[in-house]
Amino acid sequence: MTVKQMRAFLAVAQSLSFAVACERLHLSQSALSLTIKALEEGLGGRLFSRTTRHVALTPEGESLLPLARRLIAEWDNAEDEMRQRFTLQRGRVTLAAIPSFSGNLLPRILKNFRTRHPRLNVTVNDVINEQVLEMVRDRQVELGVAFKPGPGSALTFTPLYMDRFVAIVPSDSQWAGRLLIDWQTLLEQPFITLQRPSAVRVMLEEHLQARQMKLPVEFESHQLATVGRMVASGLGVSAVPALCAEQMRELGARCITLHEPVIERAMGILTKPGHELSAAAQAMFDSLLAEKLGERFCD
Repeated sequence: MTVKQMRAFLAVAQSLSFAVACERLHLSQSALSLTIKALEEGLGGRLFSRTTRHVALTPEGESLLPLARRLIAEWDNAEDEMRQRFTLQRGRVTLAAIPSFSGNLLPRILKNFRTRHPRLNVTVNDVINEQVLEMVRDRQVELGVAFKPGPGSALTFTPLYMDRFVAIVPSDSQWAGRLLIDWQTLLEQPFITLQRPSAVRVMLEEHLQARQMKLPVEFESHQLATVGRMVASGLGVSAVPALCAEQMRELGARCITLHEPVIERAMGILTKPGHELSAAAQAMFDSLLAEKLGERFCD
């Protein structure tokens, strides 16, 4: 059975007239008759008993009628849903992003996205860098936003901007009025940082070890917000991606540009090669690229 045959059967069954069915379907009498004949031959028996003046359903035709109605309704619903998805009238985007991005830049991007595509739903997985990569690799999400993976990664990376690390100190610190601070000076104080295997923690340690420097870690946390609150309360200092600067200031910490060395890394969109994005995910991808994020520095 084909959809064309089912539509032809329904048109005749509902009107009990080949002439009326022809008008509804915009078919000639011969074309409609051939379609019904092909359906009956495929099923193995007559669906209509007809004379020159009368058309009626056979018992088998009566049995097929409710099934045909349901099949066509489901087909039309499926066709309508897919059309809505391709025209971005319906759909869902699944996204994984590191906390520093999802808690700072992403809300503004999502607001602009919702203005352009009000009927699309978005699911955000706020997870650490390593989990973002894993979720994209395993196709748990279509898009990821994280730091650029190391060499040999099986994922496609589309850069958005460069993010550099900045220092955060208590607002009453002796350095709070500075615009610039070097790592050696910062590391003279108790250091607060994220726990391993956070990409932020690993990145800092790798860059500093290459310069024979070490983090004097005294406090650790899984959340950047907790790190910011610890710093604001005077427990120590820290270094975070510059895109978190506003969040750190809201928590009561002071942000200072870090140098000697400058530690920075590209942030971008991760996708899995060979897997085409859904229309909704492609719209989100385009929205991320459209944001003029630039380099992130401490104000």
